[in-house]
Amino acid sequence: MIKIYPFIFIFLWSSAFITTKPIIDYSDPFAALAFRFLFVALGFYIFSVYTKQKIIVPKRNMIESMLSGVLFHGFYLGGVFFSISKGMPTGMAALIVTLQPILTNILAGPFLNEKIYFKQWVGVLLGFMGAAFVLGIDIGSSFPPIGVVSCFIALFAITTSTLWQKKLSNNLSLSVSNFYQAIGGCLFHVLIILFFTQPYIDFSKTFLIAMGHQIFLVSFGAFTILMYLIKNNSASKTASVFFLIPPVSAVMAYIFLGENLNKFDMFGLLLATIGVYIVTRKN
Repeated sequence: MIKIYPFIFIFLWSSAFITTKPIIDYSDPFAALAFRFLFVALGFYIFSVYTKQKIIVPKRNMIESMLSGVLFHGFYLGGVFFSISKGMPTGMAALIVTLQPILTNILAGPFLNEKIYFKQWVGVLLGFMGAAFVLGIDIGSSFPPIGVVSCFIALFAITTSTLWQKKLSNNLSLSVSNFYQAIGGCLFHVLIILFFTQPYIDFSKTFLIAMGHQIFLVSFGAFTILMYLIKNNSASKTASVFFLIPPVSAVMAYIFLGENLNKFDMFGLLLATIGVYIVTRKN
């Protein structure tokens, strides 16, 4: 890996959790995501044209990229946003999705022929324990069933998308690939709106600031880096960096929102960091 990219990704991706709740408070989750990826697609289109990238691509490559977008931007983000809008605690939603590196490690062998070493499993276990420490599981809590189902749909979607993106045979540039992925995600949410929800968006100052953050820093920044990491590294190692998202999000919430940061959070951050280091260091 180019050493700085994973750290930039972790910082940008973690920051998304700070602005997700304000977006949901002022909009229907699917309307917000359709709005977001309309502008993301437009942005990647303009960038691709400006840099003279080939926009018209073979039909197979276009469909592959759009399907990846449906999985990642559609089912994954849609599942997370919808679950939180239905009362699922953000921490529990994040913990369920944090199972993704474990699932990716299990499936990377049979689907991608990646060799998973014992030390990687040790790192994965430490990473998940670190994330769990930060999120603080309350076994006695009751969670909305539809929220739990949505989170697991999101979990399988991001796992499948990671494996699918690694397996893609096309050589599209990141901007063109991201353009078609954003179109796929936008169309998915538009279909949900047309058939299943009553869309609304309150274009308040809070909503616009939060949405601007997720469009520019998360979709243009973090997601592009993620696609680069998946393309240039093993799926299992790339997925492991997600273990650092909950503890880094907790630190950012402490700095920017004044939320509490206790010794369990710091221990979880240390544990997750050690786990990711073990998984990603060279054999």
